[in-house]
Amino acid sequence: MRPISTEGLEKPTSIDAGAVPMLQWLKIEDLLVDPTYQRPIVGQGRRNVIRIAQSFSWSCFSPVVVSPIEGGKFAIIDGQHRTTAAALAGFDSVPCQVVIAAQEDQAIAFKAINGVTVPISPMALYSAAVVAREPWAIEVADVCLRADVELLRYPLPVERQRPGQTMAVGAIARCLNRYGQATLITALQCVTQTNNNVPGALTARVIRAICEVLHSNPLWRDSGLTLLEAFDSIDLATLQSEAALHTGPTRTSQVEFMIERIRAELFSLMPRPQIPLQTWSQGVQELQSATS
Repeated sequence: MRPISTEGLEKPTSIDAGAVPMLQWLKIEDLLVDPTYQRPIVGQGRRNVIRIAQSFSWSCFSPVVVSPIEGGKFAIIDGQHRTTAAALAGFDSVPCQVVIAAQEDQAIAFKAINGVTVPISPMALYSAAVVAREPWAIEVADVCLRADVELLRYPLPVERQRPGQTMAVGAIARCLNRYGQATLITALQCVTQTNNNVPGALTARVIRAICEVLHSNPLWRDSGLTLLEAFDSIDLATLQSEAALHTGPTRTSQVEFMIERIRAELFSLMPRPQIPLQTWSQGVQELQSATS
């Protein structure tokens, strides 16, 4: 056994730890889940709850982190799964660490705890970042609103998705940072405002490929309805399938395949006057190579 030691560690220059938390047992019926940043218990989460309940032990149960809200209730910041398992095992109360935090601070705490200690989807972290009013998340939300895209808060099979929904929050955030709002919004609209707007269409590969194509040719990006009409004739689902068959197992190679095919298709479909002659000739050659 050894004592706690801070030897060799750099001490923080300033600390703002907030109010000291309280430890107390609370009724499970008084603990609520905020759906704006908490994920529902599905899939592996359900299996984890059952596993915890079947081998329930208080020695393995860490206090649930909660914050008081209106009506004498408490919002669960961390511990939804183990609290559900305790209820499933027949208990009506659990030990809780009560912290004083507004909703934004609750979301920040949820993101910090779950983003570091346990695996959590980028979608759940994004939802928490929106509630916490983090600038990058607010900008992503604005882009999606303008492009008629709905970012899912948890993984959902394609057969249960609706047109315009996507799980590709990571790809959208990266494309926003790399290409900017104008290119990303237009790229998303090339799916949501065309015949390609079907469940499962907004994959990370599709988003990245269209962004790269439009970024390399601003004339296309800024051509409005003409561009959308061209994408009405491009079957993105088929291109994705072909990319999976004709390229290696890495995602990057599939994206590059789609970039080449989309660019070649657009050279064929977009009006010639909008494209310099030299660039047009290059596009025709690419089209011939891609379809040969």
